[in-house]
Amino acid sequence: MIAASLNGAFGRAGVMLMLGASVFGALAVLYGIRKGDTKLLKQSPRYAWLAFGGILLACVMMQRALITRDFSLAYVQQVGSADTPALYNFAAMWSALEGSILLWALVLAGFTAAVAWRFRKNTDDPLVGWALIVMFVITAFFAMISLGPADPFANGAVGVTSGPGPNPLLQNHILVLFHPPILYLGFVGFTVPFAFAIAALVTGRLGEGWLLETRRWALFSWAFLTIGILLGGWWSYEVLGWGGVWAWDPVENASLLPWLTGTAYIHSVLVQERRGMLRVWNLSLLVATFSLTILGTFLTRSGVIESVHAFGDGPVGAWFLAFFGLIVVVSLGLIAWRGDRLRSPGAIDSPLSREGAFLANNVLFTVFAFVVLLGTIFPLLVEALDDRRTIVGAPYFDRLTMPIGLVLLFLMGVAPVLPWRKASQELLRKRLFWPAWIGAASLVLAVMVGATGWAPLVAFGMAGFAAGAALRQLALATRRQGWRGFVGRANGGMVVHLGVIMIAVALASSNSFTHATRLQLEQGVEQEWQGHTFRLESVRENVNDAGSESALEARVLLDNSKVIVPAITTYLNMGIDVPTPGVRTGLTNDVYLTLEQGAQPGDTSVSIQAFIRPMILWLWIGGLVMALGTLLSAFPGSKRRRATDPVSAPIPTGAAVAAASDGEPEPEPAGASA
Repeated sequence: MIAASLNGAFGRAGVMLMLGASVFGALAVLYGIRKGDTKLLKQSPRYAWLAFGGILLACVMMQRALITRDFSLAYVQQVGSADTPALYNFAAMWSALEGSILLWALVLAGFTAAVAWRFRKNTDDPLVGWALIVMFVITAFFAMISLGPADPFANGAVGVTSGPGPNPLLQNHILVLFHPPILYLGFVGFTVPFAFAIAALVTGRLGEGWLLETRRWALFSWAFLTIGILLGGWWSYEVLGWGGVWAWDPVENASLLPWLTGTAYIHSVLVQERRGMLRVWNLSLLVATFSLTILGTFLTRSGVIESVHAFGDGPVGAWFLAFFGLIVVVSLGLIAWRGDRLRSPGAIDSPLSREGAFLANNVLFTVFAFVVLLGTIFPLLVEALDDRRTIVGAPYFDRLTMPIGLVLLFLMGVAPVLPWRKASQELLRKRLFWPAWIGAASLVLAVMVGATGWAPLVAFGMAGFAAGAALRQLALATRRQGWRGFVGRANGGMVVHLGVIMIAVALASSNSFTHATRLQLEQGVEQEWQGHTFRLESVRENVNDAGSESALEARVLLDNSKVIVPAITTYLNMGIDVPTPGVRTGLTNDVYLTLEQGAQPGDTSVSIQAFIRPMILWLWIGGLVMALGTLLSAFPGSKRRRATDPVSAPIPTGAAVAAASDGEPEPEPAGASA
């Protein structure tokens, strides 16, 4: 009991330390800015590091409580079990509401400490000071949540000596160890550019300087969010047994929404850096991205939606909804206050220009996000206004988002070849010659392999067109610079585009050409379907050493070469059955089998649900390519010229911004031929 009380006491003390350091840090920085106290401002990083140390102590104590099975804590009673394997016991910290908030707070405090360390020599700059104030306030909010309505160190019922363990869906695949932390790195990482955007509005430093220092923070946050979403699709595919990767589930949508607005921001910020334009757009996109992460947290942790991914009914919904409203009101108020100073010094000269394409890109991503947001919250609005339940299913999302996605693919092909300011028709003909031919060849190839339907055919054609444009720019860059041509924002971005195109083609193929059937397999009897053979070898039951899990497995010989084992795992402590699919992955298609309910050990006949899903592997390969492209984009290209520290001195707009920024260079002189 002494050790048990120490876990709760030290854990709660760590959260209190985080709260105190965040509050005093915000007040100290605010006082230092108001009084011009340079000495006090230079102490501000210590508050950030102290807050991070406090939440780190809390997380260590929670892990210690889970490892030692400290059932004096209510949270351990909820998610802990003596039978849970060590890996899933470690991941149990973020498997329920209170622990997930604790992980979020850890990542947030880590980003705050990283910002304080990065700008430790600029702490006397008001822009940095206000950014730290914003981050301290957000950190304090999450600390209050962990001390109040979502206390992970609350005492549990007396005499409890065992628990059920994590949700069964969260202890049957290793991705549970990586998916949530990586997703949180993406969510929380956007706090940094948001904080600097608010700081720019407060200080009136509305030039492009603050963008330059937060670009990589936004880029890497976007990369983590992208990887987290893809890992979530992989987890869904491997665990849920339905054969798909994306179901437009409300929680899936909650992660997609900030990704859409974040993607729009990463594109349009190039225009502001290059030409000082789209300032209101970029500020609004950053506000939207951060606000949507808070709204997503409300949706997944308030109990207002039903989802396999949600954390169930929790007491934090009102807190997050109020915080979301506060963020939106304050941010929009600041933008309105600075409206006159946010006017762009220039205008778009022609729609046929790179800035014109980026503006169209912004509009499409915003419309995409609105469609997804409306479909996600519409059932909540109906229930609140009309007291009835309704469901917005996949057909709504597919029908409205597919045209937007196809136009975005088209823009991916056009935008890279457009020059800034204005493009002539002759220049466009030269630069689009090879991309257009590659797109046409892709369309012909798709028809030859049996593709039908207007949407898949247009998707394959547009994907080839966009890939041709990306490959063209990479070829020009490597011809000029060798292998270094892949490094830098413009060319790294083209690598990201190639990854996106792979994912788009894989999704179009998988969604359009999946085959599904129900097979009744007899032991020793071979069946043929879609060019594959299936033969049941045996049906048997395996019980783990702890006696907490029982898996009913059907061994199916596929194509006389590999045994696939679809199973149904029963978690005996909870009495819950979880299907585990058997998958054979290949470059061209996956064979995906699930065992239907009703089978018994020793059966000589079972019912199997079978799927043939083309190009699933290319979803994950595309994700790796996107990650590689993001990494390449983060490094300066060969033409980069280091500017004066943009935080300590505002950078003017126009040509000076283009020279000082890490802006995208022209792929070639305006008159160069293809």
